[in-house]
Amino acid sequence: MAEIRAVRAIPTVSGFFFDDQRAIKAGAERDGFDYRGDPVTPGFDAVREAGEALTVELELADGTVATGDCAAVQYSGAGGRDPLFRAAEYRPVVEDVVGPELVGRDADAFADNAATIESLSPASGRSGSSGDPGADSGKLHTAVRYGVSQALCDAAASARGTTRTDVLADALGTDPATEPVPVFGQSGDDRRTNAEKMLVKGVPVLPHGLFNSVEKVGADGEGLREYLAWLADRTAELGSGSYAPRFHVDVYGVLGDVFGPPYDRDEVADYFDSLRAAAAPYPLQIEGPMDEGHRGEQIRAMAELRDGLADAGVGVDIVADEWCNTFDDVRAFVDAGAADLVQVKTPDLGGIQRSAEAVRYCEGTDTRAYLGGTCNETDVSARACAHVALATDAAQVLAKPGMGFDEGYMIVENEMRRTLARRDADGARTAAADD
Repeated sequence: MAEIRAVRAIPTVSGFFFDDQRAIKAGAERDGFDYRGDPVTPGFDAVREAGEALTVELELADGTVATGDCAAVQYSGAGGRDPLFRAAEYRPVVEDVVGPELVGRDADAFADNAATIESLSPASGRSGSSGDPGADSGKLHTAVRYGVSQALCDAAASARGTTRTDVLADALGTDPATEPVPVFGQSGDDRRTNAEKMLVKGVPVLPHGLFNSVEKVGADGEGLREYLAWLADRTAELGSGSYAPRFHVDVYGVLGDVFGPPYDRDEVADYFDSLRAAAAPYPLQIEGPMDEGHRGEQIRAMAELRDGLADAGVGVDIVADEWCNTFDDVRAFVDAGAADLVQVKTPDLGGIQRSAEAVRYCEGTDTRAYLGGTCNETDVSARACAHVALATDAAQVLAKPGMGFDEGYMIVENEMRRTLARRDADGARTAAADD
């Protein structure tokens, strides 16, 4: 048995920042890279704060160390998400609550070990810890479950001498992808230069855009339309003849501020049709068109918009993000037919196996699964998610962490390519041995 002998937690840094989304939407003023003004969301000391992570190390009996990173989304505490994640506060949770539950367990038993952590309560554990300082859901903070599950998957792969993709596929009963899952690049505010980088590199889905204010979108939506027209022109100029990307822009609910409900009226459909025309001939998907402040209202509004676009024959896909955080949220959006894609926002679902299950829930429906996450993750968590994407053959996977594009794209794309090459080599060796 590959026994887990020790559990350690090390405060580390993430790939971006924590931002108070509510304060930004309320008009926090930019000050260079920072923001002026007071925070609004509980837990924030400033509108923008340096991102934090917590590395989890599982030491096995043979001395192997498996790793995962606890990380939380850039806009923590917003849209129904868990509160701001501070590494120093959650270190005792990993070492004093999670640790005693894992020490002595078989590292090979990924599914059982991950399920145990997913169901663990903040006050659990044999050490008498005071528990999780932030989560009030009866479960450990999503970031803790996220990082520990990554380490458990890594430990199982080491114990079996296989890839993390194979560990996840075995737990889920899936046939992994045989080609890299299409990567979605995110530009940050440098939406033109970074988009051009993506075009030169032939990224399949781009550019995210970070249209998180009315100022950027335009008072009548003209800023977004002009940007899409520019992007289509640059794609034709910089892309190869066979390059056929998909455009995906995130508007953070701002179109709801521009237009307001009802979203199935002609004015809204006409605007989306103008976006489609600007992006042509490239397919377009719009993430987070509105933010209605509650899951039920968000689903209703998204379904209303989707039906209105379908009735008007407007070929623009809409993507669920706000209020689509947990596995239950994903299921609710899919069951209601409220989106063409749902973002599976990996840190918000807890264990990586829950993200994989959410992707699988989309199978057989008319909703596709976008395995997302946040710029505020780490290289370790991004690589772990590349294995989730391969194991589930998701529709697309986010390039992360960071907002510089190149680094995140390299991390995710290369992890998938290396994994596929190893699986091919392992398969060839197995076939040769059978002969």
